[in-house]
Amino acid sequence: MNHEPDIAIVGAGAAGIGAARRLAESGLSTLIVDALPRVGGRAWTRDVAGMKLDLGCEWLHSAERNPWTRLAEAGGFAVQRDMPGWRRQYRDLGFSAAEQDAARAEFAAWSARLIAAPPASDCAADALDREGQWTAYLQAMSGFISGDELERISARDYAAYDMAASDLNWRLPGGYGALIAAHLPTTATLSLATPVQAISLAGRRVALHTPSGTIRARAAILTVSTNVLAGGTIALPAALDPWRDAAARLPLGSNEKLFLEIVGAHPFAAETRVLGDPRDATTGTYAIRPFGWPVVMCYLGGAGARAVATAGHEAAFARAIDQLAALFGADVRKSLRPLAASDWARTPSIAGAYSHALPGQAAARGVLAQPFEGRLFFAGEATHRTDFSTAHGAYESGVRAAEEAIRALAEPAR
Repeated sequence: MNHEPDIAIVGAGAAGIGAARRLAESGLSTLIVDALPRVGGRAWTRDVAGMKLDLGCEWLHSAERNPWTRLAEAGGFAVQRDMPGWRRQYRDLGFSAAEQDAARAEFAAWSARLIAAPPASDCAADALDREGQWTAYLQAMSGFISGDELERISARDYAAYDMAASDLNWRLPGGYGALIAAHLPTTATLSLATPVQAISLAGRRVALHTPSGTIRARAAILTVSTNVLAGGTIALPAALDPWRDAAARLPLGSNEKLFLEIVGAHPFAAETRVLGDPRDATTGTYAIRPFGWPVVMCYLGGAGARAVATAGHEAAFARAIDQLAALFGADVRKSLRPLAASDWARTPSIAGAYSHALPGQAAARGVLAQPFEGRLFFAGEATHRTDFSTAHGAYESGVRAAEEAIRALAEPAR
């Protein structure tokens, strides 16, 4: 491992890889370190019985302008362009067509109010229709989209994403995490299972202190999550308190995935979806037999995802099976077995899903993205003003930070 690179990148996820790919064109020596024993960060594809299961990011959001779409096509990764079936409840089970129309209309009206007449409080919950019948449904959607309840979501921040995003969302049968990991440039030195424990700014170099020794770089790009940056996982100098404070205003929400294996006779049709209970804000949403695979993927957000960390995976799988049995009948219990699960909240080097701004704090994204003294640069989905919470936003932020670092190192020393 080169302990004195030109630029050190902390984090080998989408942002770190984006930065490394841009730096590969610069001639500067680059070292990437990550606390995890794998590449990809919050993008993680696990190969289970030949199925590429994404435990993290899964969808190419805003696919027509998503840089990962271009990289997938150039790299030979298949891209499935079918429209997602998010709006269709299979056979209207537990959620009649009229109820679906009413719930979605209430969600659409709430979204429109955030843009046209945002609440003065900047709290997304304050745009709810207080006489509405589907508040629990909207809270569940907030959990899936932002990872937290509406009371903790900035209306301005949510609207910025909503106005920038397109309706094209595509999938990768080979796995989004696999795509991202495959694009780490070979020109960069990589050191996995190397957590950065502290950062100091002695002399002209940035010192990154790890269990494997101290790395002294001319500059460093930090792509760690906001929960890590705001917490005590990495000891930071007091000069970085404004960045730590900005990160605290952009906390990670909670999202987890469970995969159930389907065995034997079953009623599950391929490429269908159900919402477990539209009247329960903690409900799971279920993707049934994606790509025709014999699995059901349960996606949890907000309070539903936080319960995974507190109650454990066994209880989470049991609840998911209960919800499916309530919709498809008790016999499906014999056809469902726990297969795989994420644990993002309890992964110390990540500690959550993706960022959202607290009410009144959307401007913190710009603060977090600012360089420090031409030596420290910040990237990651949380630093993107409109494409936060996405792997493409993370990638673009890494490219942006790398370009800032290249310009800074090209300037004459003062």
